[in-house]
Amino acid sequence: MNATEHWTEMVQAEHVQSDSMRKEEPPADSWRNLAQNFKADPRRTGDVLVDHLREMIAPGQAVLDVGAGGGRLALPLALDAEKVIAVEPSPSMCRVLREAAAEFNVPNVDVVEAGWLDAQVDRADVAICAHVVYVIQDIDAFVRKLSEHAGQVLVIMFQGPPQSQVYLLWERVYGVPRLPLPSLPEFLEVLKQLGVEPTVDVVHTEPNRGFESLEVATEQIARRLYVTPDSPEMERLEALLPEVLEEKEGYFTIKGAVQLEPRVVSWRTGA
Repeated sequence: MNATEHWTEMVQAEHVQSDSMRKEEPPADSWRNLAQNFKADPRRTGDVLVDHLREMIAPGQAVLDVGAGGGRLALPLALDAEKVIAVEPSPSMCRVLREAAAEFNVPNVDVVEAGWLDAQVDRADVAICAHVVYVIQDIDAFVRKLSEHAGQVLVIMFQGPPQSQVYLLWERVYGVPRLPLPSLPEFLEVLKQLGVEPTVDVVHTEPNRGFESLEVATEQIARRLYVTPDSPEMERLEALLPEVLEEKEGYFTIKGAVQLEPRVVSWRTGA
């Protein structure tokens, strides 16, 4: 099995396990209730990832943001860019992105409401793709299209799966190990197979403060585990949390959880 096949197998296995634990069908737009949380002032300061990307992207370039979400990266980068083409499949995220662009007066952002493999876009100088690839099944086609549409590609991802901090709780609640999504190690193997030799930069961010209360921790962890109220799984989770959570300065974190930090995986292309 080669790297791209292994990647696809991991994504499919994780999806099958997730579907087996869900008690209801996922909504057509899974970001509908969360999209507003991704709205941010593009002129904010102290965002180390934005600052890092600005150092890597020369002013006046055309930037392609694949999986732009609510514009947390697209809008601040547009302040320095010739234009930003923001590709995003979620209607809710696209709505937030357009609202934020208008509210903060950032006119040089073109929103393309489509998945990346279906999107029809012009070539750009730089393509960025932040925290998207973990769930992409056809990773070969996805990466090749990125390389074909920009002279430089920047893929932002964590060193582990985004929900890996709750994997141990999954096993304690359901009695079976959580099947992980692929992340940085598998992505580097995919690039190696495709003949890409990237540079990997670590962006040191502030540690996540944690959950604001035990109630918030219970609600958010339950959602990530697909645990519903008044279920046997919820009983097990509620009994487990006092054991696995620790409080520090009024915030609750999972004991032993590895702090996830962004990596910027970059390469030049022949495009």
